[in-house]
Amino acid sequence: MNLSQIELLRVLQETNFNLSKAAERMHIVQSAVSRQLQMFESELGSPLFERQGKKLISMTALGTRVMEEVDIINRAKNNIQNIAADFLDSNQGILHIATTHTQAKYFLPLPIQRFKEKYPGVKIYMVQASPDQLIEQLHARKADIAICTERVDQEHDLVIKNCYEWHHALVVPLYHPLSEGDITLERLATYPILTYSSGFTGRSAIEGAFKNASLELDITLSAADTDVIKTYVRLGMGAGLITAMAYDALIDQDLVVRDLAHLIPSSNTKIAYLKHNYLPLYSQHFIEELLIAADEITA
Repeated sequence: MNLSQIELLRVLQETNFNLSKAAERMHIVQSAVSRQLQMFESELGSPLFERQGKKLISMTALGTRVMEEVDIINRAKNNIQNIAADFLDSNQGILHIATTHTQAKYFLPLPIQRFKEKYPGVKIYMVQASPDQLIEQLHARKADIAICTERVDQEHDLVIKNCYEWHHALVVPLYHPLSEGDITLERLATYPILTYSSGFTGRSAIEGAFKNASLELDITLSAADTDVIKTYVRLGMGAGLITAMAYDALIDQDLVVRDLAHLIPSSNTKIAYLKHNYLPLYSQHFIEELLIAADEITA
């Protein structure tokens, strides 16, 4: 057994057990992949894969259990590489951030700008996706840090830090009936609502508030992107429920914003990363920048 064979198992899993793709990823010929796998299985005394002819179709019970240990070994290898890189130069590297559109546009610009001023040698790659996909990015080690509101609390193998608290706001065109007068959930429930897709930007808090009041939500349009919601509010399709920080007093002068903090519970944006992953020093400092920016928002 050697590290190359262990690496081969990881690559086979990532390529859906495709021998030719695994060979390409490892820069060796396919026959060498087959030979290394056969040698490994021979040493263990039992197959790791179910086969259909020469094709690998799934893992055996032993293979599944072995892959759990392979994941641990691979994590340790990555940690060792990151630790060594910190000793050589903690100002160089790549930071992979997984986040939602709302965080990327409205919260992250300032902390990223400050971070880049201190760490110009660190490249930043940002993936925008749904909260479920962001968690998958962490587990697949395609992201170092995830920043989002929904979903992360359900995971047990993540370090989770509260970043900042925020609330929703109502946006409607000028002279819309909801632009004046007291705002209640009962009154909101009489209008078509435009808001975030399920799983995005505090949608669960919105649904929870109406459910607790025994009211039905008439959501006629939902989107992951706040700008999309505001676009259709402008077209007169309904009242928009968005994160308050997404209202721009200059750009959105044609919309009236109403505070909903008294009606919809506040939401918390969180920072998450894998518990057993070593975060390079620049990643740790980036988290510090996020927390500083969060304090400024809530001050």
